[in-house]
Amino acid sequence: MPEQSIDFVGHVANGEHALIHIGTFYGINMDVTKHVLMLWVAAVVVFTFSTTAVRRYIRKGQGAPVGAANALEIIVEWVRDSISRPNVGNKWLGTWTPLFISLFLFILVCNGLGLIPIFEIIGLIDHMFIHSGPDSFIAHMVHGGSTATANFNVTAALAVLTFVNIIIAGTLQHGFIKHWMNLVPHGMPWPLYILLIPLETISLFVRPFALTMRLAANMTGGHIAILAILSFVFTFATMFGPIAGMGVGLGFSLPLSTALLGLEIIIVIVQAYVFTLLTAVFIGMAIHAHH
Repeated sequence: MPEQSIDFVGHVANGEHALIHIGTFYGINMDVTKHVLMLWVAAVVVFTFSTTAVRRYIRKGQGAPVGAANALEIIVEWVRDSISRPNVGNKWLGTWTPLFISLFLFILVCNGLGLIPIFEIIGLIDHMFIHSGPDSFIAHMVHGGSTATANFNVTAALAVLTFVNIIIAGTLQHGFIKHWMNLVPHGMPWPLYILLIPLETISLFVRPFALTMRLAANMTGGHIAILAILSFVFTFATMFGPIAGMGVGLGFSLPLSTALLGLEIIIVIVQAYVFTLLTAVFIGMAIHAHH
């Protein structure tokens, strides 16, 4: 019986293949990998969508927005009224709402791009017509997953952004010294501070860690589940022949993976919302330091 190895990690991980070799700068590898490319694509999509919608609305002059401008207005008002206002309050609404809108749109686009089989189609075309070598640009581009937010480096960078803005928000509201003093309740017996100060300090750093793990794990888990289900087709085809593989694919793998893909669409939206909401909650806790 022939052995078959299915590399799940290779399909969802960023991989070590560089699309564009730049080299090392002060010990940091600056090569452009697939997830870096997808971050650029997501940034371009968000920028193009936002600026196009706003410019069309401005050129129109007046009246209700339509099309992309209407969609952008719905997102802006929803983030402002449902996420920003309840957490940071009216005083800081104009200061922090742009950050929350940017986070939501960027994470949403990054998540959504991972569901579009762009590179799989490129790989299929290459396999059928181009026949490029294993070290070609196309082969490196096809390798690895296309969901940038499934990369822990990406989610960690977003979480660090949240962490920095928590400190900025607390400092703007209370001052730098008072912000750090607000980490623990005031007026308690001093022996308790020996316990509370380390616990609250750990809690401060746990928040960005939780943001990092939650987003990346959820975006990775769904892709692994779909790949595992689709792998039954190749497993049964190898063990019992192509007819068995086709039967399992049509009767089991295709319906179940389609259902999971529908669930993944919901997860794409929910995870963008959860990350943005938790960022707003943490910033709001720094602003409204009630103990």
